[in-house]
Amino acid sequence: MMKIIRYILFPVVPIYFLVTWLRNKLYDLGIKSSKSYDFPVICVGNLSVGGTGKTPMIEYLIDLLNEEFKLATLSRGYKRKTKGFQLANKDSTADSIGDEPFQFYSKFKDLTMVAVDSNRQHGITRLRASKPEVILLDDALQHRKVKAGFNILLTTYKKPYYKDIVLPTGDLREPRSGANRANIIMVTKCPNRLMDDEKNDILKRIKPKSYQSVFFSSIVYSDKLFSANDSLLLNELEDFVLVTGIANAEPLVAFLKAENLTFEHFNFKDHHDFTQDDIHVFANKARILTTEKDFMRLKKFDSIAHKLYYIPISIAIDNELAFNNQIKTFIKH
Repeated sequence: MMKIIRYILFPVVPIYFLVTWLRNKLYDLGIKSSKSYDFPVICVGNLSVGGTGKTPMIEYLIDLLNEEFKLATLSRGYKRKTKGFQLANKDSTADSIGDEPFQFYSKFKDLTMVAVDSNRQHGITRLRASKPEVILLDDALQHRKVKAGFNILLTTYKKPYYKDIVLPTGDLREPRSGANRANIIMVTKCPNRLMDDEKNDILKRIKPKSYQSVFFSSIVYSDKLFSANDSLLLNELEDFVLVTGIANAEPLVAFLKAENLTFEHFNFKDHHDFTQDDIHVFANKARILTTEKDFMRLKKFDSIAHKLYYIPISIAIDNELAFNNQIKTFIKH
């Protein structure tokens, strides 16, 4: 039904395109002002709505940089129940800072400061009081009031931005020309063995500018599952349901089926606000498997906490050394 509605709304596409194109052009011409910074600010973002792999990319950068630099991450804190600037601390929850920032804090609290603020300029100003050497901006490519020194644009292998159109019929938040602001274009969620011919074909479609590099990455699923107090090998998993509230659960479902696992899948929309009624539906199963992001919101339900597990993911980047060097070169220069 939603697909039909989006096609019906196709006449709105040119209007949305024009409005977003004009907004970007005003920033590009300096008519609307962007704030630049004299310290490294790296933005990870996308042109499309959700599901391109921003969270694992931020986590990759934290792992890459934390030993050399004092880090901070700044997110909007989507669907949190607080306002303004929030710096994560021991009392923070997914409700107070959002599920993805809470995930960053839960995993990396000793490696990076984690903050949220819908006003990125204000958030950066507040963070600078603690003197981080590098600030990572999560999902801020369209936040043009901040001019990051380095932009990483993520686009998925299955639905790259060059095959898409703007909202409401397509999934792009802005016209494809927004890719011109990227220093790196990362094609995410690629098959594990992507042939060179296919990579070259994608490069021809992207047509990177002289200042842009293109990389390819794939998802790596852990063979170990984790709960709040326990762990379990994936091949020991049985009699479970899969619960997801992310933009695209297809890669995870495909991975689990390839492992010959049988399960019922409760598939909710991205950032779903789980209710007691939801919990009641699948609480009678022996185990519940979910994503790490959903785990941050589900673990507060005492009735399922003891049977709730998540599967960690990471990313593998082709030509990883070149990618790492480009990031560190930007920071040091």
